[in-house]
Amino acid sequence: MAEKILMKGNEAIAISAIRNGADGYFGYPITPQSEVMETLMKERPWLTTGMVVLQAESETSSINMVYGGACCGKKVMTSSSSPGISLMCEGLSYLAGAELPCVVVNCQRGGPGLGTIQPSQSDYNQCVKGGGHGDYNAIVLAPASAQDMYDFVDWGFDLAFKYRTPVIILADGIVGQMMEKVELRPEKPRMTKEELLKAAPWATTGKTADRPYNVITSLALESDVQERFNQKLAAKYEVIKEQEVKYEEYQTEDAEYLFVAFGCSARICEAVVDELREQGIKAGLLRPVTLFPFPTKRLQELAGKVKSMMSIELNLGQMVDDVKLAVNGAVPVGFYGRQGGIIYTPDEIVEAFKKFNNLK
Repeated sequence: MAEKILMKGNEAIAISAIRNGADGYFGYPITPQSEVMETLMKERPWLTTGMVVLQAESETSSINMVYGGACCGKKVMTSSSSPGISLMCEGLSYLAGAELPCVVVNCQRGGPGLGTIQPSQSDYNQCVKGGGHGDYNAIVLAPASAQDMYDFVDWGFDLAFKYRTPVIILADGIVGQMMEKVELRPEKPRMTKEELLKAAPWATTGKTADRPYNVITSLALESDVQERFNQKLAAKYEVIKEQEVKYEEYQTEDAEYLFVAFGCSARICEAVVDELREQGIKAGLLRPVTLFPFPTKRLQELAGKVKSMMSIELNLGQMVDDVKLAVNGAVPVGFYGRQGGIIYTPDEIVEAFKKFNNLK
């Protein structure tokens, strides 16, 4: 029988990292994600699995430590919250430019600047559109529960190594702080040296009988070399778009109106859909689980079946742009959001929905 434990989403991240064979965590405390590091320090995995856990002197140091560990082919990760992720964006660009795998957890809070410590979803553009400089993307996963927080660490490492790219788990203060039952999956041990050489033949693990020393860099002084590399990245991102899109649907089979929401907003929207259906309005919900790649094709399909779509986000409107691009004017697309850590109620969303669609 599977073991189930009541824990916070942030705690689930830490426990999953230990049980899924992470080699290292380098982070810096910041509300509302500090429980990730606190749980790792409490569990002391360096005594059981050999996992390195280190509090760096800053977020900038954290992401560069991740860069170093990733160069060695190790399963390394960090976590932070909005302003801390801003400080990591240069490092994320370097990781993408060096094609290095890692997992980065962003438990979002309100901004800009130091903002508030309350939940938000205003880092969508920062994480989904690249964040740092240059033509790059990170794979972005959007958990909506503590169970997702646990499962997405393992999934994130799998994707990171498959495509040699950073993976961002884009959570929010609600998902990070809420306590739920989490089913613990079977443990994965850390990779042996032989497994590491097989999983990461590009890593800087020294010269072997089968290959010379590896060199990892993101520097290309010749313009044509840089252009070819950018084209290589773009081709990789197209493969990711084709093969790794994931989403969930709720009551879309006969839906005449569609909500699009991720993370905690998707959970709230399930209640909105139920309430509207009780009123005889056939509403449905599409929850993007991957924000990059985005479920563009599925939204295009649903655009031919519904009268309108509405993006629900804890920000001023960011994912709504991708929804509009996906449907390309086929149906009207509305938006409703709150900021500053204020969480909307289902009744608020129902009211905004009816106003947008001229319904009573």
